[in-house]
This record gives sequence, C-alpha cells and structure tokens, in this order.
Amino acid sequence: MDIKRIITATLISAVILIGFDYFVPQHSQETVEHQAKEQTSTTPPAQNTQNGPAATPGVSSSPANTSEAAAVPAAHLKVSGPDVSGAIDLRGARFDDLVLTHYRETLDKNSPLVRLLEGSKGPQPSFVEVGWMAPAGSNVRVPNAQSDWSTSDESLTPDHPVTLHWDNGQGLIFSIGIAIDRRYLFAITQKVENKSGQTVALLPYQRVERDYKPEETGGFIVHEGPLSVMNNRLNEDSYKNMRKGATAPNYQAWSANGTGGWGGITDKYWLTALIPDQTSPVSLSYNYVPNGGAGAYRVDLVPQAPVEVAANGSQTTSSRIFAGAKEVNLLDQYTDDLHIPFFYKAVDFGWFAFLTRPMFHVLHWLYSHVGNFGIALMILTLIIKLIFYPLATKSFTSMARMRALAPRIQSIRERHKDEPMVMNQQIMALYKEEGVSPAGGCLPLLIQAPVAFCLYKVLNITIEMRHAPFFGWIRDLSAPDPTNIFNLFGLLPFDPTVISPMMHIGIWPILFGVTIFLMQRQGSVAMDPAQQRMMQFMPVIYVFFMGRLSAGIVIYYTWNNLLTFAQQRLIQYRSDKAPNNKPVARKS
Repeated sequence: MDIKRIITATLISAVILIGFDYFVPQHSQETVEHQAKEQTSTTPPAQNTQNGPAATPGVSSSPANTSEAAAVPAAHLKVSGPDVSGAIDLRGARFDDLVLTHYRETLDKNSPLVRLLEGSKGPQPSFVEVGWMAPAGSNVRVPNAQSDWSTSDESLTPDHPVTLHWDNGQGLIFSIGIAIDRRYLFAITQKVENKSGQTVALLPYQRVERDYKPEETGGFIVHEGPLSVMNNRLNEDSYKNMRKGATAPNYQAWSANGTGGWGGITDKYWLTALIPDQTSPVSLSYNYVPNGGAGAYRVDLVPQAPVEVAANGSQTTSSRIFAGAKEVNLLDQYTDDLHIPFFYKAVDFGWFAFLTRPMFHVLHWLYSHVGNFGIALMILTLIIKLIFYPLATKSFTSMARMRALAPRIQSIRERHKDEPMVMNQQIMALYKEEGVSPAGGCLPLLIQAPVAFCLYKVLNITIEMRHAPFFGWIRDLSAPDPTNIFNLFGLLPFDPTVISPMMHIGIWPILFGVTIFLMQRQGSVAMDPAQQRMMQFMPVIYVFFMGRLSAGIVIYYTWNNLLTFAQQRLIQYRSDKAPNNKPVARKS
C-alpha cells in the first residue's frame, strides 16, 4: 500500500539522518573556541628525537650525537610569506612553526591564526623534517634532531631563498636550500659535498610527523589522516590502522615503492605533504612509533637506493613540501604546472568525484560572481532542480496515478486475499491496462539521489564554506545555527546544550521542519488516526536531528524542500489544466 511505502521511506530517512549525526560530528563555534583554549593549558607530550625515519628494510639509523645537544636554545630562521609565516628550527632543520595568515581558528578577529606546524613545547607537536640517513652497516656521521645548522640568512621569503649548512667534521658538508612560493609550497634542495677522500653512500629523507593523537572531525564523509598517491593510485589510511599495523622493529604500517608521487597527512581543511622529484624512484611509508605518550604518527619518504657521493664530488636531490589550506583551484594548479600526479585528490571528493568535482567548480564559480556562498548554493540547487524537472514530472505523475489506482488495487487484494497468485496477476493486469509502472515513481528519485549526496559532500569538504557568512545571524555557514528555541533565541541566559547536545534547535532547523510538514500535507493520503499521529511527529524528529548540522547544509535542505514543494504544485497545476486530462481510476 502507498501508506506503507510512505512510512517505510520516512523511517529510512530518519535512520539516515541518525547515521549522519553519528558518523559526521559537527563542530560548533563553541567547540572551536574550546579547542583553542585547550592549546594554552594542555601539557605537551614527550618529543621523539630518534634520528632518521622509522627503520627501513636494509637501512639503519645512525645513533644520535648527544655531544651536539647544546644547553643554549636553538636558533630559528624566520619564514615570512603572503599566506604563511613562522620559523624553521635550526636545531634539526625542522619546519616546526607555521601558521596560515588568512585563516583563523574562530570568527573573532582576535582569534589565533590556524597553526599547521608546532614545536615540541606546544600541545600538538607537528613538524616536517629534512635530513639524511646512513645505510645499514655504515658509520658515516649524519645530522640528526640535535644537530645545529648554520646560515648567513636572516629570513626566508618568496624573494629570498635560504641555505642551511652542517659539517660532520669528517669531510662531509651537508646543505639544505629552501625556497618558498607565494602560497604554501616549499622547494627543497639537499646537497652533500664529499671531501673525505672516499666514496660514501647516503639516504636523503623527508618526514611529516605528529607527536599527538589527532582528532578526526569529518566522520566517514571526509578522510583525515595519512594519504598518498603512488603509482597513480590514491592510498588512504586511518590513525587507528597506523597504530594497529605498526609493529617493532620497523613500526611500519604501510609502504609502497614508485617513481614520483606524493604523500603526507591531511585534516579536513589542511594538508602537509612531501613531494619528491617526479622522476626519482622513492619509497613512501606510514609509520607509528610508540614513545610513552600519544606516539608519533609519521609519513616518511626515502629513495629506493642510497645516493653515492664520490670522493671530492657532490650529489644534489630536490623535493617539495606543501603545508597549507586545501584550496581546490590551487591544488589543481600545482597538479598541472608541476606535474604532481592527482594532487587535487588531497580533497576527498569520494567515489563520485566525476560528479562532485564539477559540482564544486560550478558552486565556486557562482560564489565568485555573487559574493555570498549561501546564495551561490541556493542558485546551484535551483539549477539542479531545473535540470531534473522532466524526471520529477514523470515521478510525480507516476505516483499520482498509483495513488488514483490505490482503491482498485485494495479491492483486488480483498477479493483474492486467499489467492496470492491470482491477486498479483490481476494487479499486474491493471497496471498494464492503465499504462502505469510500479517503479515509475521511484526510478527518477534513484537517479537524483547520487546528485543530492554529491552536493552534501561538497558542502562538507569545501573550505570556501568555512567561516562564510550568509545573512542575519548566520555568520558561519560551516557551524550550526547559533540560535536556540530552548532559551528563547538568546533571551534566557543559559545554554540548554549543557543538559543535552540534542537541545540545540535553531531557527533554520525549525524552518526545515516546516517544509517537511508542508510536503507531508501536499502528498497526504488516507490514513487511520494512529498513522496520522505518527506522521505528525516526523517533522519534529527531523528538526532535532538537523539542529547540530552546519547551517549551510540545513539551509540547502530547507531551500531544496521549498523548491520541491513549489515544483510539485506546478506539476499538479499543469496536470489539472491539461486538456486531455482524465481521471485514472475507474469503478471496478
């Protein structure tokens, strides 16, 4: 029966919303502010100073030079670019201080800038390290985490690259050249000069490391954690799998060999990645090293074979480091200009990328023209509705004809309730006689479902919606509606979410519930009183589940429902006014 289908569809929708609420944690403005406060009060975990990457088969890390651990604080080289600022720690040649100058933690103009890399004294130690390892069995002295590098430069800017130097005292002079573009990309040149009088073999390496347990905020919609592209294949993993798969002595959870590629650690909006020379054979691995605290999550990049430096000769290797915001157009530019394979896949477009990526670019184009992300989203939703209007017309017409046939189908069921085969034959004959397909109303909806999911995903992954204002009280489309009916929209001085997070019902979720009620009234069918009462509660249930979703998503759903309501009214009006329109159902 139609009513059973409606109830089933409603229950399935409720389960989907519950699933989204469970698997896709939503962070309000208060949550971000709380995290920012924690950064000033959390005790930093112990720093891991092991020399070189986690052990690689056939390679051993040389012991740390404890004699180099000076009592005086290490010097820092200032980094200053249009989009990033910070410093490089000259002890260990570590990129461990980097903030994004155009992104803040909260909407407050005095809020701290987003910090991507942080030193060992901070609550979330995260850094990029550039260095060398000695092959297994070699006693060549190489720089480590305690080595103090020297430079004649005062700061790194887009117009002024720098060079770091370190002498091992045994005839080897190591240098690191660093340049930065005007966005988030560092160019690295590692050079070794051999004046030892004999050939030496070395392994230059790069590493991204986090010495804390990162919080995953994207659920199953957005990937957060280690990722890479090797051999033109995207490889994603979770922090949990890194911990489970990394066992002594190598502590390696995953590895792959290939030519070129890239790898790093991603957050919802930010990325730190290592990019080797695209013609070099390299080995990339995900590693987790327990250190008594939260452990160290590492992505390591090394050449597949040691680099041999002849006596009185030198060897140079080049690579890049990306540390910044995952702006899709910028990643596309790096993919094309620098031939970095699939670098744009750092943004998790998912299985339906062939739909999600074009949808994002259309949304971004609209945003660049109208200047308001919410308005751009509403225009895109309207465009999608117009594209699918013929399918919606077919679906609505089919469902209307099915509803008209419902009394005759019920009569057949009652007459032949003891003869299921005869009942089904007569129902199918009725469908054929009236030219109605039972799947005619569902198939168009199934075709539209992936498009709706892709747009939902775009709203979760796009950095453009972060801190983007709409109108009125909506100052951040990526955060939940800040108003709350349980404190009379701010008139009462208390926070109802202290009692339960479910007690956050803003104005836009309420408007969404109103649209659900209107659509129910429009598509209502005959129900018994118990069924009517149950269906009346469904808009209220939806409102509670939508309360904690980001305002941009709730606005999208509300606007989409209004368009669907208007679309069905128009289809019904045109159907009633059609000159050849005649009722489908006839008396049996």
